[in-house]
Amino acid sequence: MHMADALISPAVGGAMWAASAGLIGWSARRASAGLDDRTVPLMGVIGSFVFAAQMINFTIPATGSSGHLGGGLLLAVLLGPHAAFLAMASVLAVQALLFADGGLLALGCNIFNLGFFPCFVAYPLVFAPLTRERLGRGRLLAASLLAAVLGLQLGALGVVLETVLSRTTELSLAGFLLLMQPIHLAIGVVEGLATAAVVTFLWRARPELLQVARASAVAGTGSPPGGTAGGGRPLRRVVAALLAATALLAGVASWLASTRPDGLEWSLLAAIGREEPATPAGGLHGSLSELQRRTALLPDYSLPASTEAGEQGGEARQSEEAGQSEEAEQGGATAWPNLEPGTSLAGLVGSAITMAAALAIGWLVRRRRDAA
Repeated sequence: MHMADALISPAVGGAMWAASAGLIGWSARRASAGLDDRTVPLMGVIGSFVFAAQMINFTIPATGSSGHLGGGLLLAVLLGPHAAFLAMASVLAVQALLFADGGLLALGCNIFNLGFFPCFVAYPLVFAPLTRERLGRGRLLAASLLAAVLGLQLGALGVVLETVLSRTTELSLAGFLLLMQPIHLAIGVVEGLATAAVVTFLWRARPELLQVARASAVAGTGSPPGGTAGGGRPLRRVVAALLAATALLAGVASWLASTRPDGLEWSLLAAIGREEPATPAGGLHGSLSELQRRTALLPDYSLPASTEAGEQGGEARQSEEAGQSEEAEQGGATAWPNLEPGTSLAGLVGSAITMAAALAIGWLVRRRRDAA
């Protein structure tokens, strides 16, 4: 659900940049009271895990589409909503700047759609109330499913409204809604199941992590002082397990990602015959596109040489698109699994940079609090 700049007008993109920047500032103030020597590292590790998890697209059966974990709900459950929003912003900024995943003009939209709805709507209004009284596998599963579906549905609605208001494409509100909402309902169910699996594992291994998030929802902070509860158990083992899982996802499992278009690309393909509209060459769109080209060291999560080779064959592929629309709808003919070392390198580098970015944000927020 990473929006490209071609879908967004400068007015809508600027407005969503302002909204997301305001939420980042507000979240930094609210999260500062709970960030300490334990929760700041956890913020970096969880953010890195979400980056790696987003690389793994899973096929949605009988649709020709795929989806990936959004991660906002998982972040909120483990970090609390405010620290989670900051971590999600760092994930999306790294993806846009270094991997050209999502546009720079659309970055404010992507942060809002993938961060605000799961962190500040689905988590406090659905997940927290359902798990506040008592915890169990059944409650965690139900809460994760309902909250993930709500967050994804609202995020998909945000994409539709931002695109239609931008008027950069001929997409109609009703037609785009009828494509986006059902496919993201399916993606939300899978995300809910994945979130429930991770949260249940961590609840059984370190139940204090979920207590941190529940306490933060009540207190309105990132997490309570000390970063743990229920006996103050150390987080070293949890951090080590998450780091190992992140390396496995980014370095190996990324080869198994589905090659089918994601929910947004699938919807655009069905509506306009292309997975992404052409980006305007001039003006703000052109300037930001050139900036992104310069900052994206590993575009499309691959080595630059691989990307350049793909671009050289782009014209030839475009000339064949008219006769391959049916094949595209079925997910294309890209080889799977994609045993590409460049993908592993991109995943590991991106995970490390995301962790560093989230750690830096947490450290800066904490330092500002201490200096106040």
